[in-house]
Amino acid sequence: MKSKVYFAPIHTSSKQLSLHEKLRRLFDAAGFDELIEEKDIVALKVHFGEKGNTAYVNPTFVRQIVDKVRAKGGKPFLTDTNTLYNGARANAVDHLETAIYNGFAYSVVNAPIIIADGLFSKNSVEVEINQKHFSKVKIAKEIESTSKMIVISHFKGHEMAGFGGAIKNLAMGCAPAAGKQQQHSAVSPVVSSKCAGCENCLSYCPAGAITIDGKKAAIGEVCIGCGECISICPVRAINPQWETDIPVFLEKMTEYAYGAIRNKQENVGYINILMNITPLCDCYGFSGAYIVPDIGVLASKDPVAIDAASYELVNSQAGNHNSSLKCNHMHGEDKFRGLYDNVDATIQLSYGEKLGMGSRDYELIKI
Repeated sequence: MKSKVYFAPIHTSSKQLSLHEKLRRLFDAAGFDELIEEKDIVALKVHFGEKGNTAYVNPTFVRQIVDKVRAKGGKPFLTDTNTLYNGARANAVDHLETAIYNGFAYSVVNAPIIIADGLFSKNSVEVEINQKHFSKVKIAKEIESTSKMIVISHFKGHEMAGFGGAIKNLAMGCAPAAGKQQQHSAVSPVVSSKCAGCENCLSYCPAGAITIDGKKAAIGEVCIGCGECISICPVRAINPQWETDIPVFLEKMTEYAYGAIRNKQENVGYINILMNITPLCDCYGFSGAYIVPDIGVLASKDPVAIDAASYELVNSQAGNHNSSLKCNHMHGEDKFRGLYDNVDATIQLSYGEKLGMGSRDYELIKI
């Protein structure tokens, strides 16, 4: 049986069909109202965006979901976990301040924010999954403690995952720093001869693993595989070992997503926002030019199906030549391969299906 994915296109010609109204209709159409009972504490998993980023999910979109949860008698809270890298969300204090700075104040979203892994990312539990790469995974305690969750994801490109959607939001976003490190541990960057010795990467490495050897960067054994140096290098001189690292990383990431919903898989709803589709994650303190036009919003109870539908909807668009998209600009061509030609982003879909998280076979239902 095909999984149902509900789609609200961006185009509208009526005030009665604003995007806010479409979000509320998607909530009901996807059956999220059936998940929530009186006095349920409901986690709304979001990404608050790094300072300087402008592409993260609009807080007023999140407000629509909060109000729908409240209308059902639920008690919503917004949540995310601290970052592995050094930035404006590396501890709960900075994280909360960044969230408020980016518009997620209580007066806007009508819900409190709880950083799920605690002050210094030490608040987690081990969840048994018994899979290929992990027998147990580390999940933020306040996410693991909730029985109901709605995952609100900004669908966009990602330099190691190909794209980031519901699966990546679960995997990285529900893990403490130690769990993020476990997922990245397959990534072993190497420095090519293109290195200009600019030293940009030194200040971004959270492990202090990079030194300058002569006029070239060198990565030491204490590297934790977070990938910060890969994306910050201005001449793209630092790269993972694509053929061996990335497939393993994607499988590890998907196993973490599986662990994040292990105790509540039937009680999770997913919303993907296909707007402001940038080449990079919202963890960066900037946003690149959008690779395709805005598309709309999707909702489903199946994380594999909603990511598969999002991936195909993006690929169906014409690409923006004035963006980081190097090729595959035509309708139907793989936009994420156009960004990162060495990354097979669909591994997260096929492996998620293999783990029993959902199905790539879906029915797209327009509302």
